[in-house]
Amino acid sequence: MCGIAGFTHRGVKNAREFISGITSSLTHRGPDQQGVFTTPRVCLGAVRLKIIDLESGNQPIVTDDGNTAIVFNGEIYNYKALRAELEAKGHTFRTQCDTEVVLRSFLEWDTQCFSRLHGMFGVALWSERDQRLVLARDRVGIKPLYYSRIGQNLIFGSELKVLLGHPDVTRNLDLAALQDYLSLNYVPGERTLIEGIQKLRPGHLLESRHGQIAIRPYWEVRFEPDERIDLQDARSQLDSLLRTSVREHMVSDVPLGVWASGGLDSSAVLHYAAEASSSRLKTFSIAFDADCCDESRYFREIAGLYGTDHHEFRMSADQRIPDAVEELTEYSDEPGADAGALPVWFLSKMTRDHVTVALSGDGGDELFGGYLTYHADRLARPLRRIPAILRKTAWSAANQLIPVSQRKIGFEYKVKRMLEGSLLAPDEAHLFWNGSFSQVQKIDLLPGLNGHHLERLGEHLPPASEVGYVNRFMLLDQLYYLPDNILYKVDRMSMAHSLEVRPPLLDHRIMEFAARLPERLKLRGTTGKYLLKETLRGKLPNSIIDRPKSGFDIPAHAWFRGILKSLLYETLTRDAVESTGIFEFAATERLIRDHMSERVNAGYQLWGLLTLFLWLKKWRIQVPPSQQQEAHARSFAATT
Repeated sequence: MCGIAGFTHRGVKNAREFISGITSSLTHRGPDQQGVFTTPRVCLGAVRLKIIDLESGNQPIVTDDGNTAIVFNGEIYNYKALRAELEAKGHTFRTQCDTEVVLRSFLEWDTQCFSRLHGMFGVALWSERDQRLVLARDRVGIKPLYYSRIGQNLIFGSELKVLLGHPDVTRNLDLAALQDYLSLNYVPGERTLIEGIQKLRPGHLLESRHGQIAIRPYWEVRFEPDERIDLQDARSQLDSLLRTSVREHMVSDVPLGVWASGGLDSSAVLHYAAEASSSRLKTFSIAFDADCCDESRYFREIAGLYGTDHHEFRMSADQRIPDAVEELTEYSDEPGADAGALPVWFLSKMTRDHVTVALSGDGGDELFGGYLTYHADRLARPLRRIPAILRKTAWSAANQLIPVSQRKIGFEYKVKRMLEGSLLAPDEAHLFWNGSFSQVQKIDLLPGLNGHHLERLGEHLPPASEVGYVNRFMLLDQLYYLPDNILYKVDRMSMAHSLEVRPPLLDHRIMEFAARLPERLKLRGTTGKYLLKETLRGKLPNSIIDRPKSGFDIPAHAWFRGILKSLLYETLTRDAVESTGIFEFAATERLIRDHMSERVNAGYQLWGLLTLFLWLKKWRIQVPPSQQQEAHARSFAATT
């Protein structure tokens, strides 16, 4: 695992010193080795966390003729098979690492090589003879890759801090992206929260030559449900795919463990890992003092079943929490309104004390239908037959009459979110249910930025009449929620501690298989992940298979009334809020006051605001005066 950086240039002074400097900002991603490659037209840099081939494989790797160079972040699990195929074609290798296999694959098959790779990656390749730079990102977006155009030149890197190190990159807040952030808890698609900096989409490649840029997909998951697939055949196929994927993901020359939450997905990974391992596995879990978030009874059961060398970290409301929140902001690049980042931070920190690689259960919900939102999508369809005025009245009444619950996701939260989502278009409602802020809260906080619509994200998806409603929303999550929230969070928190995390459920063959499944094998009645559960029945205890769905979360509501209260007040000051020129301080103050008085549970919203304002301060992000004036003009027009 590594971090990469680079830029094209013409006559830039001190180019080698500059590439060395921005590459050094990624040292946490690769503390074992750092190197650069420079020509009069391009500079490439890489830091390396040694996982495979510990003796050689330092980066960048350059061909013997000096024409082609590569910097690579990720792991390729079928690299040995590809190497054998390339050797049969006459290629010779100087190392035993997967990076050189990717380089040789590019020389043999050009950009078609990316569809042959099984794994996770962000990669850059330079051809001096053609003056051609190629960037590519893995199919689902496990590994990140950012880029920005500066005149005729391009700068790119594994993290935003690489690009922010360039003197010509502005630090202006993207207001459209900010609305996405407040709506979804993350910024979807190509955008970032900084104008002019973009993410390369998963499954895409970028070619830059002589100042011209072209971007295109090399892989797309296609939802083509096959109603002829029966349960027995589907179970057999999925069992085989899971066994193969987990075995491939265990290839490593360094110690490896498994993240075990006690949930279905991570327990499935542990089951197949135990089958493939000849030695005792190490497992890692997070426990909470708060009952609402604690899953210790489940992960202790599964660790005991497989006799693992188990390690757990107990999160409690002590002084480490505020310090960690501030620290993780530095590594996040972009703020994350998903409070689940905090336990991932501590889990990664503990895991790295014992191993360098960990397997996770990420992806099971998005592929097989595990989220409560899919049931909400179903329930909302008959709700929308009720006149909108009645639904709006019911939502207003729920806000006034239903008391708040101190549980993590209480009855009041579900009812209010369901009713509000029923007022939105189906795609927008599905995205809204995964967010935190209500429409009213967003309008109050950003009065000049109304009218931003989320349904654009589903414009190019196949219609529900072709793939089914639930499949359509799963595809929406696979395109946005999974890479831009879940995988983003895991990558930043784990790589901050130089830990590589691999998600075997997101092997592209499993994704393609899941996309062919009819909805009845994903959701059956009130049961989600039906096929995955039936595949694992008899392998895992029923107590694990049939346990209620629980997210990876923190007791945010209580912590903001306790251990995080001081940090919240220190961060969301009047000066900090008003200095943006777009946020309404009175609305921010009211939200905090209502939460502290227990009139509402706004822990998730406050987490999003806290991490946002910590990030704005840390990276000195500004709202240009022209944008402030435009926002104020829209706000004035809306009130007159």
